[in-house]
Amino acid sequence: MPDIHDIAREIFEAQPFSQFLAAKLVSTGPTEAEIRIDITDNLKQQHGFVHGGVVSYLADNSITFAGGVALGGNALTSEYKINYVRPATGTHLIARAQAKSVGKRQAVCSAEIYAVQDGVEKICAIAQGTVVRSD
Repeated sequence: MPDIHDIAREIFEAQPFSQFLAAKLVSTGPTEAEIRIDITDNLKQQHGFVHGGVVSYLADNSITFAGGVALGGNALTSEYKINYVRPATGTHLIARAQAKSVGKRQAVCSAEIYAVQDGVEKICAIAQGTVVRSD
């Protein structure tokens, strides 16, 4: 039987949009996931900050993977809310998500998205969402 973390990596690598953004699934744990994106000029908006849609992608996908691993299989985001705390600038973004409450069919998860410059992480967004089993 395949390991749930191997399944998560296969699913992530099969996502065309994640590949388009050059996102990397750095790690998964029993109830968590971490995703990273290097900041490039084509991910920025007119003021030089990372576009909110990229930050939102990180929140959504990290929440879904944390919830999916916690639920033990394929999952979808049912809903999520995001608060942008500060503009995202730096060399890369890291999203760290964790399932906070896991039931049979759904998991409530939170994510923090950090912008990293010279090894210093600054939080740029906080999100919370519900993930449901898709099978």
